[in-house]
Amino acid sequence: MAIREQVTLALKTAMVNKDTQSKNTLRLILSALKDKDIIARGNGNTSGIDEMEVALLLQTMIKQRNASIVLYKQGSRDDLVEIEENEISLISNFLPKQYNEEEIKVAVLNAIKSTDASSIKDMGKVIKLLKLDHNGKMDFRIASEVVKVQLS
Repeated sequence: MAIREQVTLALKTAMVNKDTQSKNTLRLILSALKDKDIIARGNGNTSGIDEMEVALLLQTMIKQRNASIVLYKQGSRDDLVEIEENEISLISNFLPKQYNEEEIKVAVLNAIKSTDASSIKDMGKVIKLLKLDHNGKMDFRIASEVVKVQLS
C-alpha cells in the first residue's frame, strides 16, 4: 500500500478514535503532500509526486520537528517537546525502516567500492550513488560522516 493511502487510512482511524493530536498531524502530512502535488502538476507531472518524493517529504518533516525539539528544550518547554516527539513517532510509521549505523557503514563501503572512490574528492560520487540506491532508508548526515572517515 502506498504511503499516501496509509496516511489517509490512519487519518480515518484517528477521526473515529477522536485522537486529536494524530488527526492534526496526519492532516498536516496530507496538506504537505497536496502542496507538493500542486507544484508537480505545475511542472507538467500530472500524476503528482511519487513514493520516493513522499518519503523525502516525511523525512523533511521529521528533521523540522527535531530542530523544533532542540529549541523547545532550550526554552524549557517540555510540553511542546512531547508533542513534537509524538509527531515524529507518528510520521516515522509511514517511512521505510531506517538503516542503523552499521547498515549505513556497509552501504557506504559498497558504494565506495562501486565508484572506485579513493579520496575525499570522490565523496560526491559516493553520496550520489547512495541517494540513488538507498534514498529514504538512511540518514545522509550520518552517511556523509562515514564517507568522510572512510575516504580520509
